Amino acid sequence: MHYQQHSREAPMRRVCALNDLEPGEGLRIDDTSPPIAVFLTEEGTVHAIDDTCTHQDASLAAGWVEDCRVECPLHASAFSLLTGEADQPPARRPVRVHRAEVHDGEVWVEVSTAAPNLPPGVTLP
Repeated sequence: MHYQQHSREAPMRRVCALNDLEPGEGLRIDDTSPPIAVFLTEEGTVHAIDDTCTHQDASLAAGWVEDCRVECPLHASAFSLLTGEADQPPARRPVRVHRAEVHDGEVWVEVSTAAPNLPPGVTLP
């Protein structure tokens, strides 16, 4: 399948096979800056968000997924896999959401071009 790059959108890129994902768990993708997390929900939907909690440097891929939200493993703020919004402090800012699609058993993601909300002390390389 061919993906076109549109002038205002990032190109779709293959990040993993659908078989690499476990329902209810996240997979960290390190070859983006910042890293992203890809999730397969128990309902079978695939989502991609920035992997770093906006409160402190913690991997959201290591968090708990339930009801299309992922809970940060450090301080229990949960982020919507649909909107990126944080539900409660200590996280206040949302994470970026990336468009994710499955084609022929492969997960493709369009990484958002918006500026990421990184926690204090974390910078992009």
